Amino acid sequence: MILAAALFATLSTLTSTAQTQGQPERKVVTKITPVYPDLAKLMHVSGVVKLEVVVRANGRVKSTKVLGGSPALIQSATDAVSKWRFEAAPKETTEAVQITFELPQS
Repeated sequence: MILAAALFATLSTLTSTAQTQGQPERKVVTKITPVYPDLAKLMHVSGVVKLEVVVRANGRVKSTKVLGGSPALIQSATDAVSKWRFEAAPKETTEAVQITFELPQS
């Protein structure tokens, strides 16, 4: 049981990272880490999901548009990014976001 808990802790910390690419106009205040989909783990799918994110003036995500990535990873990345919060700004902006899913090395 302890071994399973340790393995899960390792997987949950190493499964995905998220970052805003380029010169974003707004900083991310709160990032939600995407859940690595079980099917993607079983199939050993890793890679990058690229999203275009429209952010309201208050910092909440208005919409996301998929620009690329594995279909097995897209929903998880989109779900997580839709919960992100950006710093407030005078107007709505569009940000490029890239989510990287990496399987831990065995």
